[in-house]
Parts: sequence; C-alpha cells; structure tokens
Amino acid sequence: MNKLLDFGRKALFYVRVLSGYEERRIRSFRLQLEQRLQQVQERKAAINKVPEKVIISEVRQMVEEMQALNKKLEETEAAIEDYFKPLDKEAEIIMKMQLQGEERTSEMMMKVLEKQTSLQQVEAEKNASMHQVGKSETNLNDSKLMEEEKALKEMLKDLQREVLLEKTDAESSDIVHKAADKSQINLTPASTTTSK
Repeated sequence: MNKLLDFGRKALFYVRVLSGYEERRIRSFRLQLEQRLQQVQERKAAINKVPEKVIISEVRQMVEEMQALNKKLEETEAAIEDYFKPLDKEAEIIMKMQLQGEERTSEMMMKVLEKQTSLQQVEAEKNASMHQVGKSETNLNDSKLMEEEKALKEMLKDLQREVLLEKTDAESSDIVHKAADKSQINLTPASTTTSK
C-alpha cells in the first residue's frame, strides 16, 4: 500500500511538472520572496534615513535660532546707535565751543604779546633817545613811560579777566551738559523698564 501511495505521489508530481503547475508555483513563491526582500530593504532604508532627517531638522532649527539671534543683535545695535546720536551731537557742540574759546584766548594772548613786544621796543628806543637827550627830557619821558606801562598793565589785567571769565563760562557749560547727560542716562533705564 505504501508503494502505491509513493507511486501515486510520484505520478502526480510528474503530471504537475509536465503541466507547468510546479514551475508556476515555484515562480510565485520566488516573487513573494523577492517582494518581501524589497519591503524589508525599503524599511531598512527608511530606518536609516530617520536619523538623517532628525539631524537635518535639528540643524535647521539651530540655523533659524542663529538667524533670529543675529536679527536681535542688529536691532539692539541700531537702537544703541540711535540712543547715542544726540549725545554725540552734544559732545561735538561742546568740543567746538571749547575749541573756539581756546582760539579766542590764544588770539588774545598773541595780541598781548605783540603789545608787550611793541612796548619793549618803544622802551628800548626811549632809553636810547634818553641817553642822547639831556636829563631834563628823561624825566618827562620816564613819566610818559610809566603812564604807558600802567596802561599796558591795566590792559593785561583786563585781558586776563576776560580769559578767566571765558574759561569759567566754558567750565560751567561743561558742568551743565554733564548734568543734563546724567539726567538723561538716569531717565532712560526707568523708561525702558516701564516699556517692558
């Protein structure tokens, strides 16, 4: 009986092979295996791409954050420049005033020096003429020289007073500007905290 069953099985197998049934069955099985392999490879590729996608998304986030920080820095720099523009203008005005005052004082000092040199020349000429002229004329010349010296000394004193007055005016304007700057600086933090 076993021999008959074996013979029947072999006969069915031969019939299947000859009819092409077994070949189709093997091909379909091979196709199924190939499809499963493709699916597994696609899953594997997708799993490999996941870390790359995560890294790329993190890099994008970091780039966006850096761009936002750069924009904030540019805005704060512009705000600081806008804040200090009036202070720079005031400093320029103060410097111009100080330079003008120094120029005036130097001009006045030059005039005084020129007057002194001219007086010294006059005195030298008078001394020379005094040696030539008699003693009676020297007394008159001495009194004139004394009067001229007094006048020159008074002029020097007046010029020194004017120079001192200009210096005190310049210093007082500097003090006023510094006090104004300090008051502006003291007011700005309070306004910024209230605006926040």
